[in-house]
Amino acid sequence: MDSSTYYVPAVATLAGLAVKLPGLLKDWRDPLVRSVCLVIALGGVCLFFAAPPTISAVNEATGTANFSSPLVYGILSAFSAACLLLIVHWRGGPPEYVRRVSRRWQAGYTLVVIMLVVLFALGDAPVDRHTDFDTYYATTPFIREMIVLYLVAHLTAALVTTVLCWRWALQVSGWLRAGLWVLVVGWLLNMAFSGLKLAAVVACWAGQDWGALSTTLAPLLSAMSAPCATVGFLLPLVGPWVVRNRRAARTCRKLGPLWRELGYASPRTPLAGPIPWYSPPQVRLTQREAGIQDGLSLVAPWFDAEVRAHARSAASAAGHTDDEAARIGHAAMVAAAVRAVRRGLPVGSRVRPDHFEITAVRTAPLGVSDALRTSPIVAAARDRPVVAPVEEGEKSPT
Repeated sequence: MDSSTYYVPAVATLAGLAVKLPGLLKDWRDPLVRSVCLVIALGGVCLFFAAPPTISAVNEATGTANFSSPLVYGILSAFSAACLLLIVHWRGGPPEYVRRVSRRWQAGYTLVVIMLVVLFALGDAPVDRHTDFDTYYATTPFIREMIVLYLVAHLTAALVTTVLCWRWALQVSGWLRAGLWVLVVGWLLNMAFSGLKLAAVVACWAGQDWGALSTTLAPLLSAMSAPCATVGFLLPLVGPWVVRNRRAARTCRKLGPLWRELGYASPRTPLAGPIPWYSPPQVRLTQREAGIQDGLSLVAPWFDAEVRAHARSAASAAGHTDDEAARIGHAAMVAAAVRAVRRGLPVGSRVRPDHFEITAVRTAPLGVSDALRTSPIVAAARDRPVVAPVEEGEKSPT
């Protein structure tokens, strides 16, 4: 097979580790975080060391024929154990139960790794085989047992993990369920990998040549399973974060018209302090919401209930619903207040809206922002000539 079949998914898998690395550094004491990172790292490392060019380089560097075989089998067994431990910690339960089950899996697969090394040392595999080691040495004493041991260990982990994920997926919902179903697919591919390898080995015992199952089809399934495992474990962790930031970015964009409108009231002083360009959408949204509240506080003394009432009446006459008309009225009031501040008009004796109306603007900025962007009634209120209000104690000229 082409080396890219191994290296491309290895890079993709390790890229998934890079996504989780900040969380690992922050929450290193969390067993779940450590387990996720260990599974992803071992999956990528296993694919890297299983690639034929890497196998050749390792064998040459160590000076031992087929040294890569127990190395890859050991990493694969460690990966299987890490997946089982992750599912145990992820699903949780009584702490004593989690510790007891974890210790059993750790002890079992540690023994598997030790036995792989011992069996390789006892066997005789003098001819380097980069792609067909399993079938070439399927009948060699001790090497045969080593091959069967790692395949059975991997198949056991795949079967147990698939069953656990399947049962758990039927009990949960949302991103966790989606991640578990992806894991089911990934471990079904792992089961198929082990099954095909075992079938090819058994065929060799019967004098048949099913080498293509082991050397062509099985590695392809393994290459597909590693990214599935990475996505499955990361989806419940990254998915909600992506949704929150996408929602924050959308809300931030919708607040843009109100943000810019209030910014006109004080062009020399920004509504909020600067933040780094790489700040996530949630931080940008917090900045924008805080700036809008400060901007509303700045122009609130110029709010005019008559402007709001006039715009609301015009919106109702144009066929808008009561809620839409209320938002248009508030937006017109904000736009007129901003214009009054820009022109340096005094507060004077304009009719101030009641506290409830001001609160409505503060608590529903999205509707006001949308009306500022789309309503011709608000545009008309913004462009209407401004007359300075009559100061208290003064009389209007006749």
